[in-house]
Amino acid sequence: MKILHTSDWHVGRTFHGRDLLQEQEAVLGGLADTVSDERVDAVVVAGDLFDRAVPNAEAVAVCSRVLKRIREAGAQIVITPGNHDSAARLGFLGAFAEAGGLHLRTRVAELHDPVLFADAHGPVAVYGIPFLEPETARHALGVEAVEAVGGKGHGGVLTEAMRRIRLDLAARQGTRSVVMAHAFVTGGEPCESERTIAVGGVQDVPGAVFAGVDYVALGHLHGQQTLAGHLRYSGSPVAYSFSEARHHKSVWLVELDAGGLAGVERRALPVPRALSTVSGALDDLLLDPDHEPVEDHFLSVTLTDRVRPLDALRRLQKRFPHAVHVEWRPEGGRTGELRFAERVRGRSDEEIACCFVEDVRGDQPGPRELALLREAFAAAAREDES
Repeated sequence: MKILHTSDWHVGRTFHGRDLLQEQEAVLGGLADTVSDERVDAVVVAGDLFDRAVPNAEAVAVCSRVLKRIREAGAQIVITPGNHDSAARLGFLGAFAEAGGLHLRTRVAELHDPVLFADAHGPVAVYGIPFLEPETARHALGVEAVEAVGGKGHGGVLTEAMRRIRLDLAARQGTRSVVMAHAFVTGGEPCESERTIAVGGVQDVPGAVFAGVDYVALGHLHGQQTLAGHLRYSGSPVAYSFSEARHHKSVWLVELDAGGLAGVERRALPVPRALSTVSGALDDLLLDPDHEPVEDHFLSVTLTDRVRPLDALRRLQKRFPHAVHVEWRPEGGRTGELRFAERVRGRSDEEIACCFVEDVRGDQPGPRELALLREAFAAAAREDES
């Protein structure tokens, strides 16, 4: 049996304000080609199908088209909710969807009830663990049962979830197993685009929690990672922060044989628009021919001008239409920071305001700006007197 492991689609997410629906549909729709070419039996999506609990109509439409293409390519689909999804909304009409090959495993109390497939070697059980918010999941799983095996955090609820799964699996002699989970497993490497799932300061769980099954399809971290041969993150199919610029977006092709896990291979995904970072003075960036290769990339720009340039992003976008992020770090650094009380001691309102302007952009206010500041202070004084 061949299973395609993916996660963290985040359909509907933007990139620094830029709509990504077109790019998301292009990449995710391409999974159908992999299903067809590799003769994949099932696609598992380990959480965060959408980017928000209540996705907009356009995001729902994109997701619907992608899932339809994958199903038409011949694969069954199993989805569990992540921390960005609403389990209740995602699971709506789940019983009816299952008849069409779309299996939505969204109920905490039913996480030990697998989706059953079969191949020439016998049955395969796919268990979907929805994202377990510790306090809510403790009650769904039984507070006493959770505290007995692992305490109150993510470790406790996942340990109890896996205990139930192993108990069910033990009654299915000769059945191979796949577990889907949306969690931060110890040893995983995060990036800037993931929302923290820490509760009480603790978010990670040890990989040993998932012992006793053939393969664990993890979601939540956006970089593809291998924690053990059977324990892997697929990562997000599209980059959602510049910290992912060096990620090689892909999915895992998992093969099960008569003995369990036979092998896992990486399948690369297309990059709809590359991410790059550049640094330099604004005028140099606008003219330097060395930057031609990144003109069509999503761009993060660090400006090194001594004085903060005005309207920098708009000017950059004339050459780099997909520049989306600008920060100012003047060459040579900035003067040492002082506490507020030290900065304002013995200074007039006008001196404090001028100091603020210089601190923000690296240059004193000009004559016209100074006149406006004085006018504002005079108006404030008149208001106080009245």
